[in-house]
Amino acid sequence: MRAVVLETYGDPEVLTIREVPDPVPGPEEIAVAITATALNRADLLQRMGLYPGPKMTHEIPGMEFSGTVAAAGSAVDRWQVGDEVMGIVGGGAYAERLVIHQRQAMPVPASITVADAAAIPEVFLTAFDALVVQGGLTSGRWALVHAGASGVGTAAIQIAKGIGARIVVTASAGKLDRCRRLGADLAIDYRTENFAEAVAEVTGGRGVDVVLDVIGGEYTVDNIKALKITGRLVQVGVMGSQTVELPLGMLLPKRASIIGTVLRARPLEEKIALTQRVESELLPLFDTGTLAPVIDSRYRLDDIADAHRYMASNANVGKILIDVA
Repeated sequence: MRAVVLETYGDPEVLTIREVPDPVPGPEEIAVAITATALNRADLLQRMGLYPGPKMTHEIPGMEFSGTVAAAGSAVDRWQVGDEVMGIVGGGAYAERLVIHQRQAMPVPASITVADAAAIPEVFLTAFDALVVQGGLTSGRWALVHAGASGVGTAAIQIAKGIGARIVVTASAGKLDRCRRLGADLAIDYRTENFAEAVAEVTGGRGVDVVLDVIGGEYTVDNIKALKITGRLVQVGVMGSQTVELPLGMLLPKRASIIGTVLRARPLEEKIALTQRVESELLPLFDTGTLAPVIDSRYRLDDIADAHRYMASNANVGKILIDVA
């Protein structure tokens, strides 16, 4: 099969397409012929040698996919050859084929084409886990989400509105209208407005129940200011500085929690549990029109370096897809 292999780390030019052996499914695994994959910030870090993927014979990036079942292990009882599936993996999705545990794969919603479904797994699982599972967001509560026009941000807006919550997002000026059209109750230009002050005003001084942050650094103090008493800050990425001076005196009276989380490093059973909960609670909402993948652009696998350059420019709203098949 053809795959993007990292033989060294550095600029997008190190993304090299090679012929490598097809992966073989174990007893409880399925082999998937990949139709499409999608870019994530972690892919850029992995390419630069800053976020290593799982141990593989060949280091192939890529953390999500959509495609069709091409083969099944002897103990597989959930899928048949030809079924359309999607899911997250620790790595290996920049390729024509991968293997995944049968319980970690999800069916492609009937209303979504298999080519577009690659825009769903990573961002909707991440946003659901951060806001609902760990953040405790429910109907009537408030969330603050940074990078509201990113893949995770656009998923978070839809999830919040889908469960009846209210949401504030930050983004650059040119992306605010798109966030509002997706359902954001308040969209803030992070360059010109103080989001903690805006949150206080829109919530009547109460604050938000949960903050989903991918920035870190200088955002952290204002994130805590924006929290209500017993609120939760869920840190799912650090695009800014990884070091911050934290005033504990501000944190303590709010009885607030700071939660750090990633999906990639979790044990298989934890990934399966989250995947199955998303399949049960979120996937039906795609067929009702409540949720939809937000796709910014598509690239061919041969143009993977250009796709990485585009993501690094921060110009996208929603997902950047890579058509493999």
